[in-house]
Amino acid sequence: MEMPETATNATKRPVWNAGRTVGAKRALKPKQIWEIRFYLNQRRRLRDRALFDLAIDSKLRGCDLVQLKIADLVSGTQIRTRAIVMQQKTGRPVQFELLADTRASLLTWLDRRCGTIDDYVFPSRVDRNGHLSTRQYARLVDEWVTGVGLVSSEYGTHSLRRTKASIIYRATGNLRAVQILLGHSKIDNTVRYLGIDVEDALALAENTEI
Repeated sequence: MEMPETATNATKRPVWNAGRTVGAKRALKPKQIWEIRFYLNQRRRLRDRALFDLAIDSKLRGCDLVQLKIADLVSGTQIRTRAIVMQQKTGRPVQFELLADTRASLLTWLDRRCGTIDDYVFPSRVDRNGHLSTRQYARLVDEWVTGVGLVSSEYGTHSLRRTKASIIYRATGNLRAVQILLGHSKIDNTVRYLGIDVEDALALAENTEI
């Protein structure tokens, strides 16, 4: 008996995740953050250093990060200590802090980049009126992590989004605070995003004395 053509095609269609590492990407550890910063500094990649620092501090999705405009981060001649943006995915506002290292690297980049407050912080090198694409951002992250000896398949743009949130959670156990920082509407989403399991919960409990 002959198989229908549609069934034959289905059996030949490659599995979408064949050869890929699936699941949540790893967050960076503090030591790895500084290794990447050193890597970028050594190569004098001002844009990439500013992009990396901003990704860590802002905890934004890639689609929101690349669309930031200078006005979102600058007040007068200074980099803001706090900023707020509207998330593309949820339509909800989210605030984030900009620490001293990030403000310094952004100021250095913007002095080089020039532009007006209506321009994108990270412009496209193909379309001068456009912004850095999420695909190019992903390529840069891949380059950064491999540059310091990490396995690229284990890290991605969400690694940078998760990094500071994971560090804050491990240090404080304050899941509600992390939910607010990530802009999640439900705390269940935060639990899944951070990959919190029973072992994590027990470890936090064991380190809490009453």
